[in-house]
Amino acid sequence: MRYIMNKDKEIILTGIRSNDEPTIGNYLGAIVPLVELAKQHAGEYQVNMFVPDLHSFTTPIDHDALLKQTDRNLKLFIAAGLPIDHEDVYIYRQSYIPAHSELSWILSCFTGFGEANRMVEFKDKSSQLGGDRVSVGLFNYPILMAADILLYGAKWVPVGEDQRQHLELTRVLAQRLNNSFGNLFVVPEDVEAQQKFIDRDSAPRVRSLRNPDKKMSKSISDPAGTILLSDNPEDAAKKVMAATTDSIGIINFDWQKQPGISNLLQMLALLTNTPEDQIISTWQNKSSYGDLKSAVATAVSDTLNKLQSNLAKVDESQLASKLTASEAKMNEVANSQLFKVQQAVGLRSKE
Repeated sequence: MRYIMNKDKEIILTGIRSNDEPTIGNYLGAIVPLVELAKQHAGEYQVNMFVPDLHSFTTPIDHDALLKQTDRNLKLFIAAGLPIDHEDVYIYRQSYIPAHSELSWILSCFTGFGEANRMVEFKDKSSQLGGDRVSVGLFNYPILMAADILLYGAKWVPVGEDQRQHLELTRVLAQRLNNSFGNLFVVPEDVEAQQKFIDRDSAPRVRSLRNPDKKMSKSISDPAGTILLSDNPEDAAKKVMAATTDSIGIINFDWQKQPGISNLLQMLALLTNTPEDQIISTWQNKSSYGDLKSAVATAVSDTLNKLQSNLAKVDESQLASKLTASEAKMNEVANSQLFKVQQAVGLRSKE
């Protein structure tokens, strides 16, 4: 395969880490929206869909499983419907583009310690890990994310709630270097514009089935509250039926008073691709929590059955061919941008 990039097209860049098995929350909140974004905009925009595998061990992981999980995540995107045969869609692995690491180092030298130390995501994750398990890589994570974006001139970077601050840091760094060295980087749009672009006020945040005050997370040991995409569909349905709700006895969409019920309603809307308002209207004021759980359990089982079936059918040779072509092109683009930066900061001759 050979792809020619159209420089006139704005770039959408997005990805998902390859540490651990994704959850149904990752699927509904990240994978499906990203795939739909690609399906909707490929042709009008260039879509860079990558696996940030270097980000994947900013927190402790099983390194023996990393490469396998990276490959699986790429296949999950395809199983979810990513149109990899489209000439404007590129898929690649972060670590296969060395310019990411070098630009990250350069950007880190223009980032204040106080700026990096204000990142809420770092504080949250470091508090969970504690002590010597908190790595410098976790602290530098937002700067590597900035390099991921700025290497390709990406204007559109759909992010979740936990990445908003990182996107704003990216904008600050781009503007700072542009002010110092001229027009080096495309500055991505701000968070408000990003949300408007993808037509949503906020990213869905699927909660743990057992502790609905917390996000369903592949990074936290919560097997009963977490549905993995590799789970047996029947077992996943049982987890839904055992989900924590409340003793109020009436279905209402209220994250403060009824987070478990609200989580189930949100999941049902996402799983069935039904407007949330319609789902809420259908179930509002009903008293049978069991019926709601049953509806969500069926939707979860159907979704996993379809996804797992599609995953088994992914053409590995097509994936390998697409990766080779995409990574060759991304190296070309990234190295060109990196060279401009190296010239600007005095590492390469400007002649």
